[in-house]
Amino acid sequence: MTAQRSLDIHALADKLRAGDRAALARAITLVESVRPDHQAAARELVQLLLPFTGTAMRVGITGVPGVGKSTTIDTLGHNLVTAGHKVAVLAVDPSSTRTGGSILGDKTRMAKLSPERNAFIRPSPSSGTLGGVAAKTRETMLLCEAAGFDIILVETVGIGQSETTVADMTDFFLVLMLPGAGDELQGIKKGVLEIADMIAVNKAEGEGRNRAIAAAGEYRAALHIMQAASPNWSPPVSLISGLDNIGLDEMWAQVLEHRRRFEASGEFAKRRRDQQVKWMWTMLEERLYARLRSDPAVKARLPLLERQVAEGALSPTLAVDDIARLLGL
Repeated sequence: MTAQRSLDIHALADKLRAGDRAALARAITLVESVRPDHQAAARELVQLLLPFTGTAMRVGITGVPGVGKSTTIDTLGHNLVTAGHKVAVLAVDPSSTRTGGSILGDKTRMAKLSPERNAFIRPSPSSGTLGGVAAKTRETMLLCEAAGFDIILVETVGIGQSETTVADMTDFFLVLMLPGAGDELQGIKKGVLEIADMIAVNKAEGEGRNRAIAAAGEYRAALHIMQAASPNWSPPVSLISGLDNIGLDEMWAQVLEHRRRFEASGEFAKRRRDQQVKWMWTMLEERLYARLRSDPAVKARLPLLERQVAEGALSPTLAVDDIARLLGL
């Protein structure tokens, strides 16, 4: 590590903490880089800024495509900025390697929030694996906190493991649902309900109001028969309209009440500690996997091993033993 780079990192950290948006963007770009020297600099930067993080409210938001996440986040974020908060919106999109993701389009659709000086909207990089995306999102979240953003909204596209991943990096996990539960309720993954801190039935305006009320009743019944994750919190079900700004203030009041209760019981601090340890393991797994894929001896040997396993000439167990031997494990 050169003295010049160390000085540059310290200068970047100082500018970021002073609220310089260009410095924040540069820092995030550094975190997202795959260059080894940039990764080393990013680790130094995050460690330097760590004492100035941890005070923001971290809220994960998920929902199926079409549920109105972008509109809801746009309106909620604008409400919070108007109330004097600094809001950062981050996205975890593991599908971006296939589809190009949706957050860039979401950014253009967040017409109320995007122009706000106290708002920041950023997609996660397309890292090829969910673990990689999540690691970058965590680091970006810390950078935003160090830059003075006191509310971090982390959006997931609502596909598979991304929901659990976002729940593991936030303080409160909000699940948006569509009105008209009925058969749709049967398709809800139990795992999503188990990690939800709150369910909000969106589009509860106009002619959809009655369907939303009926859906809310179905979701309350589903939650009632499940064991709550915490003795201090039973996930509520609310009616909202991101489009018409209905119920969003009440919804946010529940987020704050959740934090109040969890801080009082000590669960908040424990959840944060557990998340830090999970982050460590995620990054370790990514580092080990990167070494596995880049090791010259393994790269030379893998095609033969894969072919032998595929043809049934070699058991997967023995193939793994061979790879582990090459890595000195």
